[in-house]
Amino acid sequence: MFKKSVLFAACLAMGLSAGIADAGDAKKGSKVFRKCKACHTLDAGKHKVGPSLKGIMGRAAGTADGFTKYSSAMKESGITWDEATLDTFLTKPKAMIKKTKMSFAGLKKEKDRVNVIAYIKENAQ
Repeated sequence: MFKKSVLFAACLAMGLSAGIADAGDAKKGSKVFRKCKACHTLDAGKHKVGPSLKGIMGRAAGTADGFTKYSSAMKESGITWDEATLDTFLTKPKAMIKKTKMSFAGLKKEKDRVNVIAYIKENAQ
């Protein structure tokens, strides 16, 4: 019984971690990403007002190579970017990291967040 419970929990955790990006539509997310393009790129080492998002998945917040304009709050946040942390951050950035320099108010629609995360995940590896 215990082994079945552990196996079920492991399968459930894997499903939940993949769920946000897998549920999203990267094509629709590319349209949502237009809001991000003023400050971010998906090109390695090409920074704008904000850092490149290339390689963001699994990266510690505030550590994009070559980007030096991070707030202390971002660098000290202890966040590792994945689907769940991006979803929370993109909902309302200043609610997650009070003193972030990111001035974007957030994406209110869950569908927009899910789609843009799928787009980022697919195009920023």
